[in-house]
Amino acid sequence: MSKKFLIIEARFYNDILDGLVDGAIQQLELNHFKYERLEVPGALEIPATIAMASQTEYYLGFIALGCVIRGETSHYYTVSNESARGLMNLSCERHLAIGNGIITVENREQAWERASVSQKNKGGEAALAAIKLHYIKERYIK
Repeated sequence: MSKKFLIIEARFYNDILDGLVDGAIQQLELNHFKYERLEVPGALEIPATIAMASQTEYYLGFIALGCVIRGETSHYYTVSNESARGLMNLSCERHLAIGNGIITVENREQAWERASVSQKNKGGEAALAAIKLHYIKERYIK
């Protein structure tokens, strides 16, 4: 079985995630990498999913995609901070190649600007980060 990247999609805002995923897939295909996609309920579930999937030998790295839009409560901070902390811990402690494409924004307008391939393309940036980290891991970890 050939190794590939795993795109983990927190499909809370489907339309915005479509843009993030399009950017990630374009970047992976541009660099001739295969990929698999997996949906999870929300951004908080992404680190746990990566932790489980990393127990296999199937993946070169992981691309975390999600969108957290500030609401009326402090839950925004919990989701934003804990998902980022979880990804950072996995990356540092387990030496995983993870591109963090969980965007945290004030409103849908900002989300679209970051998700759109023709604008900020944060999905493509997350994929490129995972690819670069994969190459660094390949070079330094035997």
